[in-house]
Amino acid sequence: MAELKIARLGNPILRQVAQPVNLKELSDPDSEIQRFIDDMVEVMRKEGGVGLAAPQVSRSVQVVILESLNNKRYPGRGDIPLTVLVNPVITRYGKEIRSGWESCLSLIDFRGLVPRSTEVTVEAYTREGKKIRIEAEGFLAVVLQHEIDHLNGLVFIDRMEDFTKLAYMEEFETYWMDQEEPTGA
Repeated sequence: MAELKIARLGNPILRQVAQPVNLKELSDPDSEIQRFIDDMVEVMRKEGGVGLAAPQVSRSVQVVILESLNNKRYPGRGDIPLTVLVNPVITRYGKEIRSGWESCLSLIDFRGLVPRSTEVTVEAYTREGKKIRIEAEGFLAVVLQHEIDHLNGLVFIDRMEDFTKLAYMEEFETYWMDQEEPTGA
């Protein structure tokens, strides 16, 4: 069982720019970084998230994981297979911007309306050290932007334009959920 704990808003690590991972560390399948990635996956699944960035579990390194298989927090968004990205960089943002309701394991009780590009291109490395490029749109594009923001010391509220659209989860479900566009992370 992973001993990692979710860092909540106010923890300074969430505001730091994460350090790149030395890709040589990925070559050993029994290395500490590989065990850390396994622990991240376990915590994300336990907490019901669709993504998790290393700073959210108090480690300032550039690792994000994604997975969404019938996620209860984001019904109807489509599936994202388990994806591990090391040193990810968004190299292209699409021109179209759409706002969607986002939440975060580090701000678990809140949802906010966040504008995001509907398409992005991401370059990263797999946990095996293989360079990859992802062309993403819709929900996957939003999740990638959300998680990579964490590596740059940002949380979703930093992207919000209208704080009247920030709600506790219970109030979101009561007053806003029926109006929600199915794109948010």
